[in-house]
Amino acid sequence: MKTNKAAKADAELADALRPGQSIELLKELHILTREGRLNQDSRRKLKQVYHLFQFIEQLLRELPEEGAGATLADHGAGKSYLGFIIYDLFFRARQGSGHVYGIETRGELVERSRALAQRLGFERMSFLNLTVAESAQASELPAQIDVVTALHACDTATDDAIAFGLAKKARCMVLVPCCQAEVAACLRETKALSLSRTPLAELWRHPLHTREIGSQLTNVLRCLYLEANGYSVTVTELVGWEHSMKNELILARYTGQRKASAATRLRELLGQFGLDALGDTRFRLA
Repeated sequence: MKTNKAAKADAELADALRPGQSIELLKELHILTREGRLNQDSRRKLKQVYHLFQFIEQLLRELPEEGAGATLADHGAGKSYLGFIIYDLFFRARQGSGHVYGIETRGELVERSRALAQRLGFERMSFLNLTVAESAQASELPAQIDVVTALHACDTATDDAIAFGLAKKARCMVLVPCCQAEVAACLRETKALSLSRTPLAELWRHPLHTREIGSQLTNVLRCLYLEANGYSVTVTELVGWEHSMKNELILARYTGQRKASAATRLRELLGQFGLDALGDTRFRLA
């Protein structure tokens, strides 16, 4: 007979997990202990992944056949927590051709994920040892990917994920940017000229402000770029700030309606902040 403490722990675990979630998977991912318990750090991680899954599940259900045949590419997959949970909760019970691709540069994590997928019988999962940029041309991936995710893809890897999504005609993109440095570096290089040209440069005169403004501006430019390429964009919080400081979630749905006003604003912002060079690289418009 279980003690009150054990019964309480079981009830808390049942409350924390999504219906149908594989306990074996969570143990393999070390989210649950061998005894099937959830510690505080794992609870925080699981809450973050579940919250993101809710957004992705909604996007998948909007696709033909309610997403049963959807393809999803997860960039910067790491240990593939997100990919495995999406497969387990969404694709595993659906008899379709849906497939999850995990893209990661660390070979040992790719091999570990491949072995785990085989052990669990997750047949419609593939793991590729590639950079985000390389994956756009990789023969192992289909010509079209329906959903592109990039959870905490560092610096320009988020931009590479957007470029991948555009190349693969993605119906949806789900992006949580992280460690954005490229724009901040450009702002630092042109700081002296900008300070003499516009009082707005006071916003990034101090190094801490340069980093913060660079991060904010990067995401604003990304949203405009997506809108200029035919996506409707929603920006929201991933989870509460107490769980993660890298908290901005960008959701993009393809509508096919390119916004000329977004393209104009993008070019104007690049010029205003002395970032014209990025218009020829990261934010090149057709």
